[in-house]
Amino acid sequence: MRPETRGDIDDALVISRFDVLSTTPDRLAGRLLEAVDERRRVALFFANTNFVVQCRFLLEAPGEVETVIVNDGLGMDVAAMLVHRRRFAHNLNGTDFTPFLFERAGRPLRVFLLGARPEILERAVEHARTTLGQNVVGSSDGFEGAADSAALGRRINAARPDVVLVAMGNPLQERWIVEHAPHLDASLFIGVGALFDFWAGGKSRAPDAFRRLRIEWLYRLGLEPRRLARRYTIDIAVFLRQCLRDR
Repeated sequence: MRPETRGDIDDALVISRFDVLSTTPDRLAGRLLEAVDERRRVALFFANTNFVVQCRFLLEAPGEVETVIVNDGLGMDVAAMLVHRRRFAHNLNGTDFTPFLFERAGRPLRVFLLGARPEILERAVEHARTTLGQNVVGSSDGFEGAADSAALGRRINAARPDVVLVAMGNPLQERWIVEHAPHLDASLFIGVGALFDFWAGGKSRAPDAFRRLRIEWLYRLGLEPRRLARRYTIDIAVFLRQCLRDR
């Protein structure tokens, strides 16, 4: 019998001990918006190869908040084929999925933006309000604004957002969500990496051809070789070794 080439929808594929959900954008958005309607806390993480290497602490984190991990990038499909002989149902990433989630909601969501430098954050807030039509109820940069955790928590709780977008890069954003989400009055916490930079125009998305071929990482490597060289060389080797060891 030939192996399936795609994972079943809403079936978790185990990648180096992480349960990674195989699903579609529409089904994922429906699940998250249901949590928003019910005021349940859910943390959403986009797992690429760097996430699997850098966020091992999540495997031992207390399960105080429902956690959903989805696949992001070609490397995750390569691992799925090596370990399970099938790919994920759909490729998901925060840059594309977050505006899709907002559109799927059919109404403005109450959104709090956390992360990035103040000048980047200001433009990202404007983009979320005017271009995406969301109700931005608060924001804080990822530096001085996030230094006082207690004060930041009070600000978030006072704003009562539906969604908190955390743009600190991994593993910092995942650590922040795991530590703070159980104590905050919000439903959905999403680690979005460089999303605010894209919204603010500080970084450019790869051309459509790169994105269709799922090699956006190659475009980013060309733009930031010094920062990303290790991620796409040594960390890739570590990732594949972990996947094969843990299968």
